[in-house]
Parts: sequence; C-alpha cells; structure tokens
Amino acid sequence: MAKTLFGTDGVRGIPGEYPLDDRTLYWIGRSLGSYLQREKKNPRVLIGMDTRESGPHIAAEIAAGLRDEGAAVSSAGVISTPGIACLVRKDEFAAGVVISASHNPYHDNGVKLFAFSGMKFPDEVEEQLEADILRRQDGVPPDAARPVPVDRALDAEYLEFLRGCVLQGAKLAGMKLVLDCANGAASSLGPELFRSLGAAVVAIHNQPDGRNINAGCGSLHPEGLQKKVIEERAALGIAFDGDADRAMLVSASGRIVDGDGMLLAAARYLRSTGKLAGTRVIGTTMTNLGLERALAAEGLELVRVAVGDRYVLEEMLRSGSNLGGEQSGHIIFLDDATTGDGLLTALKMASLVALLGPLETLIAGFKVFPQTIVDVKVSAKPALTSLPDVARELDEATRVLRDTGRIVLRYSGTEPKARVMVEAQNAEDVAYWSQRLAAAVRSAIGA
Repeated sequence: MAKTLFGTDGVRGIPGEYPLDDRTLYWIGRSLGSYLQREKKNPRVLIGMDTRESGPHIAAEIAAGLRDEGAAVSSAGVISTPGIACLVRKDEFAAGVVISASHNPYHDNGVKLFAFSGMKFPDEVEEQLEADILRRQDGVPPDAARPVPVDRALDAEYLEFLRGCVLQGAKLAGMKLVLDCANGAASSLGPELFRSLGAAVVAIHNQPDGRNINAGCGSLHPEGLQKKVIEERAALGIAFDGDADRAMLVSASGRIVDGDGMLLAAARYLRSTGKLAGTRVIGTTMTNLGLERALAAEGLELVRVAVGDRYVLEEMLRSGSNLGGEQSGHIIFLDDATTGDGLLTALKMASLVALLGPLETLIAGFKVFPQTIVDVKVSAKPALTSLPDVARELDEATRVLRDTGRIVLRYSGTEPKARVMVEAQNAEDVAYWSQRLAAAVRSAIGA
C-alpha cells in the first residue's frame, strides 16, 4: 500500500491545514496510542519539538489523542530529533514523537515517530497507523488539548550521553569552534555541550523566535558560517539544521565539507583504529562519486541505498556495518546511536580535528565530482522512467556519460517535487544534462 500521510521523514505540511489540522493530529495520537497498547499496556510516550511557533499546539493535539488511548505522555520540550531517539531508547519509552520539519522554513512543520528502539517505525507499521488514522478520522471530535509539562532533566541526560561519545584521547579544551545553530533545536544544546567540554564557542543564529528557524542560516546556508570561521580564526565551524539531526562543516580555511567528506574522515579513522566493522560504508544514491573512488582507493566499498537515513540504517543493520550517512550531513555512528545526530557528528569531527589536525588533512585526496540537483515542481508522481521524453533523455545521457558520471531521478518524499541529480567529471556535462532532464520532467508533469 502506498503511503499518503507518511513520507520519507514522517508527516509534513502547513499547521492548521491537512494533514496538520487538529483533527488529523488528534487521530495520529489516538492511532499511535492504540498501536502501542497492543504491544504493551500503559505505554509511555516522549514528545519533543524544534523551535517553530506551531510546535506546542501540535504537540498538545497529539498528546490529547495519546492520553485518550491510555498512554502516559512526557515532554522534553525543545530538543533535537536524535535527542528524542536517544532518550526513548535509554529510558525505555514505548515510542517517541518529534514535532519538526527539519530544514524547512518555519511555516512548515511535521510529525516524526520513533519506536522503543530509538529507530523510526518501519514502513509497514507506518502503513498500519496511516490506515487507522484515515479510517477513524471522521469519528468522535477530539478532547480539548492541553500543554504537556516539560521535564528539563531530559536535556541533561541527553548531553551527558553525548559527552561520553568524545573519541578516546581527544581534548577539546581551548579549541575554538563556531556553531551555527539555525535558530533551531541546537540553539541551547550545542553551545552548552561544547562549552562543558572546554571548547571556546562562538554561537551564531542561536536566538530562536519561532519564525527564524533555518532562515538564511544553518546547514543549508553555510555562507555566514564560512565568514565567521575565518574572522574568528576558529579551528572548525559547524552548521546544524532546524532539528539538529544533520551537520555541515567549515574548515579553518573556509572550505565547506558535507556528509561525504565526513564519511571519508570517519572511515579512515575507524579503519586505522580497527573499529570499522567490515569494509563497507553505507551511502545513498546522492553520495558523490568522488567518495566512492576515495574509499575504493583504500580498499573500502561504498554501498548505495535510497535517500533517507532510515534506509541507510536498515542497510547498516542488514550488512553489519557501523558507519553510514547522507551527503546532507546525516551521519550514523551505529556504535553510539541509531539515527543521524548533528550534535554527535559535530562531536566526532571536532574530536578528529583535536586528535589528527586540520579538517583538510582528514579528507586529503578527496576529489568532489561536480554535481547539481535541480528541483522541478510536479503535479503528479508517476514513475519517472514511464514518461517517454524523460526516459529518452535519460538513456541518451547515460550513454554519453558512461562511467564518468551518474544520474539520479527521484521524487522528494516530503514535497511535490522531482529531483534531477547529475554528477560528472566535467561541469559542462553536469549543466547540460541536468537542464535537459529537468526540462523533460517539467514538460511532462510540471506543476
């Protein structure tokens, strides 16, 4: 069954409109509570959110549904998405709920669900929940929602876990770091974490007002961080997204390093210390060809899966790998956590710089192939290769590029968009074929 409510990263939308209207939110809570009751009597559920102004209301509606099914609800307040995943696992909650739209603007929001394991529910469970939500949606109107009291002790517990993940021998005392907190969930947690380890922290975009989350800042807009790192002569810059489940880096010289570079640095370190499980690193269809070749030069294999950290994790568990992630900065260190965690990733990367030197040296020899992603708004989502003109352009591009490039056509799991990714040795090929393919998609199904 194709899911209509749940995308690759939960339910997304505009607060007040379907599927984030009060009735649907209430039934999300009811359906989740009903499912959990079948698994365990009197389940406990933990809710957290980023800094969007709509978060508390959405949380209250979902909590009302959960309570009406007999679940006990706790709140960590503003906290990162991986913070909820961590606490659910450590404190044995039956499930976790995160109110966030990740890197999207403030006027969007979303609902992410985590199982007791700290992992996102598998597709088949989301399908069950979705069917139940849609079936019951016309039922009894929701009770009046009320705010969930926040337990601030949960922040301290999460930060204590993170401090225990510093690489052995790494000393962060005195290291100067610039943190771009995206006016999101890392705004308090990030500076507190690194200052508690002795780092000299310069925090920017850490004054959330409910509407400035991700606004010209954070992991999608690292330009300001680049300037600040050079201005402050910092050892490292780190940019988070709104819910702090991803991170992007800026080296001391101002070079932006994305998730592919971090995977290479981490793989090299883990391999050198005998802590890399096997010879595989898990990436996605969007992972740069340059990383694949850099890993191959060291006898390591890049395994690609569909875009989405849940699919990276599934392959890691299946293959026994302990390192994987996405170009966007979701990195999973499976020995420590079951989800991408921007704060954990930042901690690992800062530890590597403290142990081994500047970030550039950690990714020496990594040649990034020119790559572009063109988003095309679409009116429908048929199989892209079923569209004759798109299939024709794809066949021709594949024939011309051969083993010197890659093309990925896919739909966004959270927005009505097709994504056209082209990667090649020559920037001219990237520009030419991305525009040809995007034009074919736009002509066939453009909104």
